[in-house]
Amino acid sequence: MIVPMKKVSLIIMGDKKAETLKELRKLGIVHIEITEGSGERLGELKEEISLLENAVFTVGKNKKAEEKDINASQALSVAREIISLAEEKKACHSERIALNAELDRLKSWGELDPHSITDLASKGIDISFYEMPKAEYEGLSDGVRTVRLDSNKSSVKFLLLKSDLDSEDETAQALRNYRLELPQLSTAETAKKIDELNSRIKTIDEQITSYAGYAESMKKAIKSLKKEVEFEVYATGMGNENLSTDENKAVSVAYFKGYIEAENLDKLQQTAKKNSWGLLVEDPCEEDNVPTKLKNNKFVSLIYPLTDFLGTVPGYFEYDISGWFLVFILIFFGIIFGDGGYGLLTCTVAAVLIIKSVVSKKTISPAVLLIGLFGLSTVLFGTLTCTWFGLSPEQLPHWLKSLSIPVISNVYADRIWHPFWTEGEIGLTTAQNLQIFCFSLALIQLTVAHIKCSVRNKSSVKMLGDIGSILQLLGIYYLVLSLVVNSEVFSFGLTIGGIPIGTVAIALIGIGFCLSFVFSNYEGSIVKSILSSLTNIVSVLLGVVNVFSDIVSYIRLWAVGLAGAAISSTVNELAGPLFGNFLFMIVAIVILVFGHGLNMILNILSVIVHGIRLNTLEFSSHLNMSWSGHKFKPFNEEIDYKGELL
Repeated sequence: MIVPMKKVSLIIMGDKKAETLKELRKLGIVHIEITEGSGERLGELKEEISLLENAVFTVGKNKKAEEKDINASQALSVAREIISLAEEKKACHSERIALNAELDRLKSWGELDPHSITDLASKGIDISFYEMPKAEYEGLSDGVRTVRLDSNKSSVKFLLLKSDLDSEDETAQALRNYRLELPQLSTAETAKKIDELNSRIKTIDEQITSYAGYAESMKKAIKSLKKEVEFEVYATGMGNENLSTDENKAVSVAYFKGYIEAENLDKLQQTAKKNSWGLLVEDPCEEDNVPTKLKNNKFVSLIYPLTDFLGTVPGYFEYDISGWFLVFILIFFGIIFGDGGYGLLTCTVAAVLIIKSVVSKKTISPAVLLIGLFGLSTVLFGTLTCTWFGLSPEQLPHWLKSLSIPVISNVYADRIWHPFWTEGEIGLTTAQNLQIFCFSLALIQLTVAHIKCSVRNKSSVKMLGDIGSILQLLGIYYLVLSLVVNSEVFSFGLTIGGIPIGTVAIALIGIGFCLSFVFSNYEGSIVKSILSSLTNIVSVLLGVVNVFSDIVSYIRLWAVGLAGAAISSTVNELAGPLFGNFLFMIVAIVILVFGHGLNMILNILSVIVHGIRLNTLEFSSHLNMSWSGHKFKPFNEEIDYKGELL
């Protein structure tokens, strides 16, 4: 359920901000609605957090490193040293890249020593090096004296005395484009410098690695600094007012809003009275940005790791569908994976993790238990349909086949099933029975959504609109069976026990539409409700189409499960023939492990894309849920890893 909240406004003396926040942090039950702060201290704290985060990232993970416990101040010093080393390493890398580029540029010239050339210039012999296309070199005038050093089919390397050239001469202008810019270091010095840089980079890496043991302490320091940031945001983000007393003295008053669980209101009132705070308590309204706190039993709470991963939080005025979410995602997971063998593997993984937690005397993670439930769901569906590692029914033992339900079992995949109202060759295939199962899940889940809506509106005639939606679902469900599954079995002329099923379905759609049209927008006046529906007539009509598409959307469960079964069967067909030869057996095992492993990964993605979608989109849209909520996070105090109050 969604825990009831109260909106509170707290008024305090302006000079009591820090003191009040410390009391509230100690109390730990108020969600403060302040999101922005200001001030130099806040900026400094954020810079320190950024420094520590960069240091932790630079150090990386090293499981072999011995943990070293230090306080927050020492962690900051270590972080500065790590970042300083990282910056030096970056500079060394940049310099090494530049020197390597210089060596590549001069590679074809062999060993060059700019110091020797400078010595020659000091003695009056000023030479320059050039490399130019062979055709242009051969076209130089006879007055240009060069010393040819090397040549190939396309270019010539040579040197000449600068004194032989007139700087204003056309030849000098042309040669300028081909002149070699001499390096600052000789080739040997450059290579030595690169070796020194490599050595320094290696030393820096070793130094950074030596700080790996401080990673956990730095993470804890980040956590403590974030609490300080939170404190500073609240302290600097409060509203302020200057009031005048009867004696014309200016008094500074600070105030802020927040939210508290209704059951904890007495504690806040007692603390406010003790500290002389002004406290206003109100019931939140839909315009308020009320945080959401969910409270469920241990079984339903197993869905929280998944919803936390998705980041989905219902709004305070929306529904807590945690229980329904868990039930249906387990069913959807089982159908999409669909293979009992995959379910056993999933259960094995969960069992190993559970045993590991028990042996190490750690609390079993809810995520692990959820994985185990997913595995059991898959085993159950695989058992009912007789699907095990993509093997054909002929390859499975009789006792395993006997556990399956015939109408959806692969054992009877080629059989035609005849409902009691059909005759002759008219019947349903196993695949069609599975489609009906998926559409029936749609009917159940979407009906649950509208029942929840009708319960919320039980004191209003708006509930009739929800009942109309349920009637439409029933009628459109039969329409889907007729149009998508089998129009002969589910014909509109079908009569059972004297009841014209097809006619009843059409009537349900019509009656349901009328009820929804008249009462869905009811807010105290039927006339206004009808006018609202008329104003949005296009949306109202499209709503009927959306119901049809929402039910049909559930066929994705069958389709994705069928695709997974086809992949596993194909993998078996590829690997099967190789088992006849001992030399190819290893290849066959690799194909099986890789193929089935890849199929399981694809199935996980399918659950995320399709299974979760049906809960967060189709189901939620019928509940008018937008998942617009944010978590209730009370401002509380924590003790840091050195036992110091943050």
